[in-house]
Amino acid sequence: MPRRTATMLASTLVSIALLCAGVFIPVPYTEMSPGPTVNTLGAAGGEPVLRISGRKTYPTTGHLNMTTVRVTGADYRMNVVEAVYGWLAHDNVVVPHETLYPDGKTEEQSTQENAEEFTQSQESAKVAALEQLKIPVKTRVVVSTVVKDTPSENKLHAGDVIRAVDGTPVKEPGDVAKLVVKHKPGEDVVFTIVPAKAAAAAEKAGREPEDTEKVRITTVKATDGDRAIVGIQAGIDHTFPFTIDINLADVGGPSAGLMFALGIVDKITPQDLTGGKFVAGTGTIDVKGKVGPIGGIEMKLVGARNAGAEYFLTPSDNCAAAASDIPDGLTLVKVNTIADATKSLAKIKAGDTAGLPTCASS
Repeated sequence: MPRRTATMLASTLVSIALLCAGVFIPVPYTEMSPGPTVNTLGAAGGEPVLRISGRKTYPTTGHLNMTTVRVTGADYRMNVVEAVYGWLAHDNVVVPHETLYPDGKTEEQSTQENAEEFTQSQESAKVAALEQLKIPVKTRVVVSTVVKDTPSENKLHAGDVIRAVDGTPVKEPGDVAKLVVKHKPGEDVVFTIVPAKAAAAAEKAGREPEDTEKVRITTVKATDGDRAIVGIQAGIDHTFPFTIDINLADVGGPSAGLMFALGIVDKITPQDLTGGKFVAGTGTIDVKGKVGPIGGIEMKLVGARNAGAEYFLTPSDNCAAAASDIPDGLTLVKVNTIADATKSLAKIKAGDTAGLPTCASS
């Protein structure tokens, strides 16, 4: 065999071997790419994303799209070829696997955590929207979770309304722990509660729950210290003056909070926030209307622009990263609060875009 032919054959075999190795050798990376966007003013899966009853609603126009990011699953093992392709692709990002799935978190655990964050974001969005419109929302301290194999198991239940501890009224979740730790482990603490079923029935009937029960629980020593505990986590539940349902499947995490809140405001007020414009955005939101940063901003910008968005409501803490690579035709609008967002939407609707607070790269 001529030397040149042998050299070419050897090179080809080496290339094939390297390609095979690249296909079969896993690497500890995960890929993120633009996900679908959903108009919170419209429908998804044939159902309205926002369904409001017990309150007059108004027609809306345009778009207020929440945005998403696709990620490879926790159990998926990317190979070398896929990682290189992802690094070279402009719209995708390849990150270390532990960035999205820290501490060996399984896909099931990640899905559950994202679902819980999504549920909480919906609750915060409802409160923030009504607070923005000066519509009162009642709050109450509830049992959020009951830890298995602790004194509270089978005595307190998630959703029980906590009125008092040892006769002292509670107004914030932190009040519960403060009153419990006044005891020594082994001492009894008395909870005054409205059982979850009674509280739910009263809320459905549109009245405040009144019938209370006293539950005596013997404290135990915490595993990480000498303080007394009963094995619950207290939280806040809200009672809304009308029903707001958010219907969106296969979405997780807290980043749609801002867009849900704006969608609610648009539907229950007559002014029409967008004036027919296509606006997308992202951002967590708390009950006071403060907008927080999110992950995957670069992919969300691409997904929004691909869907047709002209403006993107961007959390201020994400502005620098977002402005480093802005898709053509997309204007990034900086927001810190839901009030900022509604003011900017008014400018967009009026065509006063020169006065918009935009993102600039650092």
